Amino acid sequence: MPEQLFDRAAEYEAMLNQGIGLSGESQEFFITGRIQDMRSQVPPAPRRILDFGCGTGKSCGRLAEAFPGAQIVGADLSEEALAHARTNFGSNRVTFENIGDLPQLERFDLCYINGVFHHILPDERQQTLAMLRNLLTPGAHLALFENNPWNPGTRMVMRRIPFDRDAIPLSFWNCAAGFSRQAFRSAVRVFCFTCRTLWPRCVSLNPGL
Repeated sequence: MPEQLFDRAAEYEAMLNQGIGLSGESQEFFITGRIQDMRSQVPPAPRRILDFGCGTGKSCGRLAEAFPGAQIVGADLSEEALAHARTNFGSNRVTFENIGDLPQLERFDLCYINGVFHHILPDERQQTLAMLRNLLTPGAHLALFENNPWNPGTRMVMRRIPFDRDAIPLSFWNCAAGFSRQAFRSAVRVFCFTCRTLWPRCVSLNPGL
């Protein structure tokens, strides 16, 4: 990543809404909708949930509401973002860790990744997937949300968001190839969620499961 996205954590939401405001909706609308979509596809009672690339932590609070019996761990690289998240969303069920510390933690049976991979350089994505694979229990579920790179509206929105202008979007096919190379399909059920344009909103990469 060219810079730490959330070194200015207090400004993050304003910068994000500068782009998504074109839709007439807010960050809260999209977080809630995506978690509801995921909730309809995964088992009802995961024990431990990882929010990978949690940023300022707002989605972790919504995950705790959607899965009331689960322990939520939000992870990010920015210590400033994690400090903001702990102050505003931390609780006895919601904790926050640096991504570098995740291998020392107990494994997870659900992983939520929202709009993270387009900020990871393409030649580093396989390394990230390999790390995620090792963080998940056998039979875990992973839900990856990414913007549809073939949607002109998506491109327009991303150009309006300062930290998204240099992002490198990835298609469903990029996602499928990456997960296949890391042997996710044999042990972890993976869902890719995107805009509805050109492919379904939710696509399972494990059609036989």
